[in-house]
Amino acid sequence: MLSERQLASKMFYWDRGVFLCAARLGLDVTRRQRLGFISHAHADHMATHELALATPATAALYQHRRGAARRTQALPYGQPVELGPLRLTTYPAGHCLGSAMLLADDGRQTLLYTGDFKLGPSATSETAELPQADILIMESTFGKPKYRLPPRAEVVEELIALVQQVLRSEQTPVVHAYALGKAQEVTKLLTGAGIAVVQHPVTYAVSQVYEACGMPVGDVKQFSGAVPSGHAVVTLPRGMRGYRLAGITAPVSIAVTGWAMDSSTKYRQQVDHALPLSDHADYEQLLQTVEQVGAQSIYCTHGPREFVEDLRVRGFQAFPMTGSYQTRLF
Repeated sequence: MLSERQLASKMFYWDRGVFLCAARLGLDVTRRQRLGFISHAHADHMATHELALATPATAALYQHRRGAARRTQALPYGQPVELGPLRLTTYPAGHCLGSAMLLADDGRQTLLYTGDFKLGPSATSETAELPQADILIMESTFGKPKYRLPPRAEVVEELIALVQQVLRSEQTPVVHAYALGKAQEVTKLLTGAGIAVVQHPVTYAVSQVYEACGMPVGDVKQFSGAVPSGHAVVTLPRGMRGYRLAGITAPVSIAVTGWAMDSSTKYRQQVDHALPLSDHADYEQLLQTVEQVGAQSIYCTHGPREFVEDLRVRGFQAFPMTGSYQTRLF
Protein backbone atom coordinates (compact mmCIF):
# COMPACT_ATOMS: atom_id res chain seq x y z
CA MET A 1 0.00 0.00 0.00
CA LEU A 2 1.37 3.40 -0.99
CA SER A 3 1.65 5.99 1.78
CA GLU A 4 0.15 9.48 1.62
CA ARG A 5 3.70 10.86 1.55
CA GLN A 6 4.55 8.78 -1.49
CA LEU A 7 1.34 9.75 -3.25
CA ALA A 8 1.87 13.47 -2.57
CA SER A 9 4.96 13.52 -4.78
CA LYS A 10 3.41 12.02 -7.91
CA MET A 11 0.47 12.54 -10.28
CA PHE A 12 -0.65 8.93 -10.79
CA TYR A 13 0.14 5.33 -10.00
CA TRP A 14 -0.55 1.86 -11.37
CA ASP A 15 -2.21 -0.85 -9.30
CA ARG A 16 -3.77 -3.26 -11.82
CA GLY A 17 -5.14 -0.07 -13.38
CA VAL A 18 -4.48 3.67 -13.38
CA PHE A 19 -5.18 5.80 -10.29
CA LEU A 20 -4.84 9.53 -9.70
CA CYS A 21 -2.75 9.96 -6.56
CA ALA A 22 -4.39 13.05 -5.05
CA ALA A 23 -7.82 11.41 -4.76
CA ARG A 24 -7.03 7.70 -5.16
CA LEU A 25 -9.44 7.89 -8.09
CA GLY A 26 -9.42 4.78 -10.27
CA LEU A 27 -9.65 5.39 -14.02
CA ASP A 28 -11.58 2.62 -15.78
CA VAL A 29 -10.49 0.17 -13.09
CA THR A 30 -12.43 -3.06 -13.45
CA ARG A 31 -12.72 -3.95 -9.76
CA ARG A 32 -14.87 -2.17 -7.19
CA GLN A 33 -13.44 1.11 -5.84
CA ARG A 34 -14.58 3.76 -3.40
CA LEU A 35 -14.23 6.27 -6.26
CA GLY A 36 -14.06 5.27 -9.89
CA PHE A 37 -14.10 7.29 -13.10
CA ILE A 38 -15.84 5.47 -15.96
CA SER A 39 -14.82 6.79 -19.37
CA HIS A 40 -17.58 4.84 -21.14
CA ALA A 41 -19.95 2.01 -20.35
CA HIS A 42 -18.23 -0.96 -21.98
CA ALA A 43 -17.74 -3.86 -19.58
CA ASP A 44 -13.94 -3.84 -19.82
CA HIS A 45 -13.82 -0.25 -18.54
CA MET A 46 -16.09 -0.32 -15.50
CA ALA A 47 -16.97 -1.94 -12.20
CA THR A 48 -19.75 -1.43 -9.65
CA HIS A 49 -17.98 1.30 -7.69
CA GLU A 50 -19.28 2.82 -4.46
CA LEU A 51 -19.41 6.10 -6.37
CA ALA A 52 -18.91 6.27 -10.14
CA LEU A 53 -17.90 9.53 -11.80
CA ALA A 54 -19.05 9.75 -15.42
CA THR A 55 -20.77 11.92 -17.98
CA PRO A 56 -24.58 11.92 -17.71
CA ALA A 57 -25.00 9.59 -20.71
CA THR A 58 -22.35 7.16 -19.48
CA ALA A 59 -23.97 7.22 -16.01
CA ALA A 60 -27.32 6.27 -17.57
CA LEU A 61 -25.74 3.43 -19.57
CA TYR A 62 -23.76 2.27 -16.51
CA GLN A 63 -26.95 2.13 -14.44
CA HIS A 64 -28.71 0.28 -17.26
CA ARG A 65 -25.99 -2.36 -17.22
CA ARG A 66 -25.19 -2.51 -13.49
CA GLY A 67 -28.46 -1.48 -11.83
CA ALA A 68 -30.48 1.71 -11.52
CA ALA A 69 -29.55 2.12 -7.85
CA ARG A 70 -25.83 2.52 -8.54
CA ARG A 71 -24.55 5.86 -7.23
CA THR A 72 -23.08 8.26 -9.76
CA GLN A 73 -21.75 11.80 -9.88
CA ALA A 74 -22.23 13.58 -13.18
CA LEU A 75 -19.25 15.12 -14.96
CA PRO A 76 -20.77 17.00 -17.91
CA TYR A 77 -18.38 17.84 -20.72
CA GLY A 78 -16.32 20.99 -20.19
CA GLN A 79 -17.58 21.73 -16.67
CA PRO A 80 -14.71 21.50 -14.13
CA VAL A 81 -15.42 19.67 -10.86
CA GLU A 82 -13.26 19.91 -7.74
CA LEU A 83 -12.29 16.61 -6.12
CA GLY A 84 -9.98 17.31 -3.20
CA PRO A 85 -6.92 19.07 -4.66
CA LEU A 86 -7.82 17.99 -8.20
CA ARG A 87 -9.79 19.83 -10.83
CA LEU A 88 -11.42 17.33 -13.17
CA THR A 89 -12.83 18.18 -16.60
CA THR A 90 -14.30 15.77 -19.14
CA TYR A 91 -14.02 16.11 -22.92
CA PRO A 92 -15.79 14.06 -25.61
CA ALA A 93 -13.84 10.98 -26.70
CA GLY A 94 -15.80 10.10 -29.87
CA HIS A 95 -15.94 6.39 -28.99
CA CYS A 96 -19.64 5.94 -28.12
CA LEU A 97 -22.41 8.03 -26.58
CA GLY A 98 -21.13 9.73 -23.43
CA SER A 99 -17.55 8.53 -23.81
CA ALA A 100 -15.11 10.92 -22.20
CA MET A 101 -11.49 11.84 -21.81
CA LEU A 102 -10.57 13.12 -18.36
CA LEU A 103 -8.27 16.10 -17.78
CA ALA A 104 -6.92 16.25 -14.22
CA ASP A 105 -5.15 19.34 -12.86
CA ASP A 106 -3.46 19.21 -9.44
CA GLY A 107 -2.18 22.78 -9.57
CA ARG A 108 1.32 21.67 -10.58
CA GLN A 109 0.71 19.73 -13.77
CA THR A 110 -2.08 18.36 -15.92
CA LEU A 111 -2.85 14.81 -17.03
CA LEU A 112 -5.11 13.73 -19.89
CA TYR A 113 -6.53 10.21 -19.77
CA THR A 114 -8.15 9.34 -23.11
CA GLY A 115 -9.94 6.07 -22.41
CA ASP A 116 -11.04 4.54 -25.72
CA PHE A 117 -11.36 7.30 -28.31
CA LYS A 118 -11.70 8.16 -31.98
CA LEU A 119 -11.18 11.46 -33.78
CA GLY A 120 -13.56 12.70 -36.45
CA PRO A 121 -17.31 12.36 -36.97
CA SER A 122 -19.64 9.72 -35.55
CA ALA A 123 -23.33 9.11 -36.12
CA THR A 124 -24.13 8.56 -32.45
CA SER A 125 -21.36 9.98 -30.28
CA GLU A 126 -20.02 13.44 -29.58
CA THR A 127 -16.97 14.51 -31.65
CA ALA A 128 -13.72 14.10 -29.73
CA GLU A 129 -11.92 17.15 -28.33
CA LEU A 130 -8.22 17.13 -27.40
CA PRO A 131 -7.05 19.55 -24.69
CA GLN A 132 -3.34 20.05 -24.10
CA ALA A 133 -1.73 18.39 -21.08
CA ASP A 134 1.66 17.73 -19.48
CA ILE A 135 1.07 13.97 -19.19
CA LEU A 136 -0.88 11.85 -21.68
CA ILE A 137 -2.23 8.38 -20.88
CA MET A 138 -3.65 7.16 -24.17
CA GLU A 139 -5.36 4.10 -25.58
CA SER A 140 -3.37 2.85 -28.57
CA THR A 141 -5.20 -0.22 -29.86
CA PHE A 142 -4.37 0.38 -33.53
CA GLY A 143 -0.78 1.48 -32.92
CA LYS A 144 0.70 -0.23 -35.99
CA PRO A 145 1.14 1.53 -39.36
CA LYS A 146 -0.94 -1.12 -41.15
CA TYR A 147 -3.99 0.18 -39.27
CA ARG A 148 -4.39 3.30 -41.38
CA LEU A 149 -8.13 3.05 -41.95
CA PRO A 150 -9.83 4.17 -45.19
CA PRO A 151 -11.78 7.44 -45.10
CA ARG A 152 -14.86 6.91 -42.95
CA ALA A 153 -17.23 8.23 -45.64
CA GLU A 154 -16.03 5.53 -48.04
CA VAL A 155 -16.60 2.75 -45.51
CA VAL A 156 -20.08 4.05 -44.65
CA GLU A 157 -20.94 4.19 -48.36
CA GLU A 158 -19.68 0.62 -48.80
CA LEU A 159 -21.75 -0.59 -45.83
CA ILE A 160 -24.96 0.98 -47.09
CA ALA A 161 -24.38 -0.26 -50.65
CA LEU A 162 -23.72 -3.79 -49.41
CA VAL A 163 -26.85 -3.87 -47.24
CA GLN A 164 -28.98 -2.54 -50.10
CA GLN A 165 -27.51 -5.13 -52.46
CA VAL A 166 -28.31 -7.95 -50.02
CA LEU A 167 -31.88 -6.71 -49.63
CA ARG A 168 -32.36 -6.53 -53.40
CA SER A 169 -31.26 -10.15 -53.65
CA GLU A 170 -34.06 -11.05 -51.20
CA GLN A 171 -31.58 -12.10 -48.54
CA THR A 172 -31.26 -10.71 -45.01
CA PRO A 173 -28.27 -8.52 -44.11
CA VAL A 174 -27.14 -9.34 -40.56
CA VAL A 175 -24.67 -6.87 -39.07
CA HIS A 176 -22.66 -8.05 -36.06
CA ALA A 177 -21.72 -5.23 -33.68
CA TYR A 178 -21.22 -4.61 -29.97
CA ALA A 179 -24.54 -3.95 -28.25
CA LEU A 180 -23.39 -0.58 -26.95
CA GLY A 181 -21.86 1.91 -29.34
CA LYS A 182 -21.13 0.28 -32.68
CA ALA A 183 -24.64 -1.20 -32.95
CA GLN A 184 -26.31 2.17 -32.47
CA GLU A 185 -23.97 3.85 -34.93
CA VAL A 186 -24.55 1.23 -37.61
CA THR A 187 -28.28 1.38 -36.99
CA LYS A 188 -28.40 5.15 -37.39
CA LEU A 189 -26.30 5.00 -40.55
CA LEU A 190 -28.68 2.45 -42.06
CA THR A 191 -31.91 4.13 -40.98
CA GLY A 192 -30.52 7.44 -42.23
CA ALA A 193 -30.23 5.80 -45.64
CA GLY A 194 -33.86 4.66 -45.50
CA ILE A 195 -33.18 1.09 -44.35
CA ALA A 196 -35.35 -0.12 -41.46
CA VAL A 197 -33.56 -2.14 -38.78
CA VAL A 198 -34.46 -4.96 -36.41
CA GLN A 199 -32.18 -5.20 -33.38
CA HIS A 200 -31.25 -8.00 -31.00
CA PRO A 201 -33.21 -7.50 -27.73
CA VAL A 202 -30.03 -6.70 -25.76
CA THR A 203 -29.02 -4.12 -28.35
CA TYR A 204 -32.52 -2.69 -28.52
CA ALA A 205 -32.56 -2.11 -24.75
CA VAL A 206 -29.34 -0.11 -25.02
CA SER A 207 -30.81 1.85 -27.92
CA GLN A 208 -33.71 2.86 -25.70
CA VAL A 209 -31.20 4.41 -23.29
CA TYR A 210 -29.64 6.27 -26.22
CA GLU A 211 -33.10 7.57 -27.12
CA ALA A 212 -33.73 8.67 -23.52
CA CYS A 213 -30.42 10.54 -23.58
CA GLY A 214 -31.49 12.45 -26.68
CA MET A 215 -29.67 10.34 -29.28
CA PRO A 216 -32.27 8.82 -31.66
CA VAL A 217 -31.21 5.91 -33.85
CA GLY A 218 -34.08 5.95 -36.34
CA ASP A 219 -36.58 3.36 -37.61
CA VAL A 220 -35.74 0.38 -35.41
CA LYS A 221 -37.72 -2.51 -33.93
CA GLN A 222 -36.84 -5.22 -31.43
CA PHE A 223 -36.44 -8.70 -32.87
CA SER A 224 -39.43 -10.78 -31.84
CA GLY A 225 -39.07 -13.96 -33.84
CA ALA A 226 -39.23 -12.73 -37.43
CA VAL A 227 -37.63 -10.11 -39.66
CA PRO A 228 -40.05 -8.07 -41.80
CA SER A 229 -39.29 -7.84 -45.49
CA GLY A 230 -36.85 -5.09 -46.37
CA HIS A 231 -35.29 -4.89 -42.91
CA ALA A 232 -31.65 -5.29 -41.90
CA VAL A 233 -30.72 -7.04 -38.66
CA VAL A 234 -28.23 -5.69 -36.12
CA THR A 235 -27.19 -8.36 -33.64
CA LEU A 236 -24.33 -9.16 -31.26
CA PRO A 237 -20.84 -10.13 -32.47
CA ARG A 238 -20.47 -13.75 -33.47
CA GLY A 239 -19.35 -15.85 -30.56
CA MET A 240 -21.10 -13.80 -27.90
CA ARG A 241 -23.78 -15.62 -25.93
CA GLY A 242 -27.16 -15.35 -27.62
CA TYR A 243 -25.90 -13.65 -30.78
CA ARG A 244 -27.78 -16.05 -33.03
CA LEU A 245 -31.39 -15.06 -33.80
CA ALA A 246 -33.52 -17.97 -34.96
CA GLY A 247 -35.71 -17.84 -38.04
CA ILE A 248 -33.71 -15.43 -40.22
CA THR A 249 -34.10 -16.29 -43.89
CA ALA A 250 -30.98 -16.40 -46.10
CA PRO A 251 -28.68 -14.40 -43.79
CA VAL A 252 -25.63 -12.57 -45.15
CA SER A 253 -23.34 -11.73 -42.23
CA ILE A 254 -21.34 -8.50 -41.95
CA ALA A 255 -18.80 -7.52 -39.27
CA VAL A 256 -17.87 -3.86 -38.74
CA THR A 257 -14.50 -3.46 -37.04
CA GLY A 258 -11.16 -1.77 -37.48
CA TRP A 259 -9.61 -5.22 -37.42
CA ALA A 260 -11.09 -5.70 -40.88
CA MET A 261 -7.85 -4.16 -42.17
CA ASP A 262 -6.53 -7.70 -41.64
CA SER A 263 -7.69 -9.82 -44.57
CA SER A 264 -8.14 -12.79 -42.24
CA THR A 265 -10.79 -11.05 -40.12
CA LYS A 266 -13.85 -12.30 -41.95
CA TYR A 267 -12.56 -15.86 -41.65
CA ARG A 268 -11.65 -15.51 -37.97
CA GLN A 269 -15.05 -13.98 -37.20
CA GLN A 270 -16.84 -16.39 -39.55
CA VAL A 271 -18.73 -13.73 -41.49
CA ASP A 272 -19.36 -13.15 -45.18
CA HIS A 273 -18.04 -9.58 -45.14
CA ALA A 274 -15.87 -7.49 -42.81
CA LEU A 275 -15.74 -3.70 -43.16
CA PRO A 276 -13.21 -1.41 -41.39
CA LEU A 277 -15.66 0.87 -39.58
CA SER A 278 -14.01 1.58 -36.25
CA ASP A 279 -14.80 3.45 -33.04
CA HIS A 280 -11.10 3.54 -32.09
CA ALA A 281 -8.44 5.95 -33.32
CA ASP A 282 -6.41 4.52 -36.17
CA TYR A 283 -2.63 4.84 -36.45
CA GLU A 284 -2.67 8.31 -38.01
CA GLN A 285 -5.17 9.59 -35.43
CA LEU A 286 -2.97 8.27 -32.62
CA LEU A 287 -0.03 10.25 -33.97
CA GLN A 288 -2.27 13.31 -34.41
CA THR A 289 -3.35 13.00 -30.77
CA VAL A 290 0.23 12.92 -29.52
CA GLU A 291 1.12 16.02 -31.55
CA GLN A 292 -1.98 17.97 -30.55
CA VAL A 293 -1.92 17.23 -26.81
CA GLY A 294 1.75 18.20 -26.63
CA ALA A 295 2.52 16.17 -23.50
CA GLN A 296 6.02 15.88 -22.06
CA SER A 297 5.41 12.23 -21.13
CA ILE A 298 3.19 9.70 -22.91
CA TYR A 299 1.95 6.41 -21.46
CA CYS A 300 0.32 3.94 -23.86
CA THR A 301 -2.36 1.43 -22.88
CA HIS A 302 -4.25 -1.31 -24.76
CA GLY A 303 -1.84 -1.32 -27.67
CA PRO A 304 1.31 -2.84 -29.16
CA ARG A 305 4.76 -2.18 -27.72
CA GLU A 306 5.79 -1.19 -31.25
CA PHE A 307 3.80 2.03 -30.93
CA VAL A 308 5.86 3.08 -27.90
CA GLU A 309 9.06 2.40 -29.83
CA ASP A 310 7.65 4.30 -32.80
CA LEU A 311 7.00 7.35 -30.62
CA ARG A 312 10.48 7.17 -29.13
CA VAL A 313 12.03 7.12 -32.60
CA ARG A 314 9.99 10.23 -33.37
CA GLY A 315 11.51 11.97 -30.34
CA PHE A 316 8.73 11.55 -27.76
CA GLN A 317 9.20 10.38 -24.18
CA ALA A 318 6.89 7.37 -24.33
CA PHE A 319 6.31 4.37 -22.05
CA PRO A 320 4.12 1.25 -22.10
CA MET A 321 1.44 0.81 -19.42
CA THR A 322 0.75 -2.86 -18.97
CA GLY A 323 -0.79 -5.28 -16.54
CA SER A 324 2.68 -6.73 -15.86
CA TYR A 325 3.41 -3.89 -13.41
CA GLN A 326 2.94 -4.36 -9.72
CA THR A 327 2.01 -1.21 -7.76
CA ARG A 328 4.13 1.59 -9.23
CA LEU A 329 4.26 5.37 -8.98
CA PHE A 330 4.67 7.58 -12.07
